[in-house]
Amino acid sequence: MAKKYILVVDDDPDLVETVAMMLESRGFEVGRAYDGIEGEESIKERRPDLVILDIMMPRKDGYVLCAELKANKKTADIPVVLLTAVGEAVPTTTYSHADGMSTEADDYIAKPIDTDGLMEVVNGLL
Repeated sequence: MAKKYILVVDDDPDLVETVAMMLESRGFEVGRAYDGIEGEESIKERRPDLVILDIMMPRKDGYVLCAELKANKKTADIPVVLLTAVGEAVPTTTYSHADGMSTEADDYIAKPIDTDGLMEVVNGLL
């Protein structure tokens, strides 16, 4: 059976590498992207089985990319897990809880990431 391919998209390289190493140690193949535009390009190059997507990123944020994926019939069925520190950042950013509620993300994981919780979500969606 082929390994499941998960794309991790976050503008924090340390977080991307930490999540990628955790997933790889559990037998997943992992792609890495560092903003929404790179994530979009990566998805066009190779369709992932699941996307782990940060919300607050430069060039294209996670809300926009998630909405675009879910609106496109070619990618609508790819599970998307949003990583969010938005709850803490709402007073200092233009991001809001309403933005998150308007997406069709399959699940949310709060930062800092609970690795056991993330693996539970990933395994449940795959």
